[in-house]
Amino acid sequence: MEHIVIIGNGIAGVTAARHIRKQSDKKITLISAEADYFFSRTALMYVYMGHMRWWDIEPYESYFWKKNDLNLKNAYVEKVATNAKTLHFAEGGTMQYDKLIIASGSTTNTFGWEGLDLNGVQGLVTKQDLEKLEKNAPNKKECPSAVIVGGGLIGVEMAEMLRTRGIEVTMLVREDAFWTSALPKPEAEMLSRHIQSHGVDIRHETNLDKILGDENGNVRAVVVKETGEEIPCNVVGITTGVKPNISFLKDSGIETDIGILVNRKLETNIKDVYAIGDCAQQREPIGNRPPVEAVWYTGRIMGETLAQTICGNPWEYNPGNWFNSAKFFDIEYQTYGWVQPKRRRKDSEAQFHWKCKSDLRAVTISYHKESRLFLGINTFGIRMRHEVFDRWLNEKRDVDYVMQNLKQANFDPEFYRKYEKEILSAYKNQQPVTA
Repeated sequence: MEHIVIIGNGIAGVTAARHIRKQSDKKITLISAEADYFFSRTALMYVYMGHMRWWDIEPYESYFWKKNDLNLKNAYVEKVATNAKTLHFAEGGTMQYDKLIIASGSTTNTFGWEGLDLNGVQGLVTKQDLEKLEKNAPNKKECPSAVIVGGGLIGVEMAEMLRTRGIEVTMLVREDAFWTSALPKPEAEMLSRHIQSHGVDIRHETNLDKILGDENGNVRAVVVKETGEEIPCNVVGITTGVKPNISFLKDSGIETDIGILVNRKLETNIKDVYAIGDCAQQREPIGNRPPVEAVWYTGRIMGETLAQTICGNPWEYNPGNWFNSAKFFDIEYQTYGWVQPKRRRKDSEAQFHWKCKSDLRAVTISYHKESRLFLGINTFGIRMRHEVFDRWLNEKRDVDYVMQNLKQANFDPEFYRKYEKEILSAYKNQQPVTA
């Protein structure tokens, strides 16, 4: 019987396993050193915040794996010998495979700062990171203050988590507003104000120089690069992005760059070896998408796609229109299509921006200046329907059509206030933003 081995039990690996099982009776083994069972990584923060228990973020009951004949192994793969189709484990022992799917995910990206090895310095990517944060920052008494380095999605999650326990938080953000690497300036500035309103001290245009420790090897402060200021703290959260977790592939013969290089069928350069999820890098990026996509839903799509190929029905990875969602404290964010920050915006693109007087809701719509083709939308504090924007993007609707029909996309229940008339009125009167 053909043996399919999957390294990683996150959304990409588990989706591949489920869909292979639906179509075949192949032997399937999932390997992970992180957790015994698959869990929802995006829900880690809610365990720390007390909104959910650990078993609440495990989507499947423990009997699911045996019922579906999915073998689980808790181990760390130390070496992949592709010439012998053999995995070597750090704990000792080996495993043979016929086909190998690498879905090893991401790890925290660091930049060689002094003090990274001190107690209290950590990222927020894995189950172990969550356990470490529980130990490092159990309450305000034992952890009065923390510094978060970086201003992306993981950074704001950690800030919210720590603030729920009353811990003072300082964020060092190298940009002049929050997450300007991904958002137009008006949105980034709104989020900076919102995060500050929750008691977080954001230091814009500020970089970390080094982390200082005490005589016991614990964090005591960080040093700001620009001014030399010392900021006392008990925890340092490193949230400067993630990178593919591929260090164990050294000397495997599998071609890597930032991630594991794959074609549209998610095949590596080695026969019978595939890569999916955060660790995979498209040799040729798809449209405006980054070659490495560390996004939950793309991992799921890759898992479904590869399962078809493994079961004799070759498919190419086709994720469709870009979309994503997140939460910044109590402002929900959605994006469909492409709404680029200024540094990535083409001269042919224009943007319309509307913001509610409450400073809690905003919409930015991107479109082509000449053809008026609708390119994408960002919404903050207003829920929109994915299927509507997906359809409009596929139908190549113009921006005027989108604005006139915006109410069709409103997801909110009837008793919520509607903003379409206000947004349309602003659209008719406002000049495109250039920030």
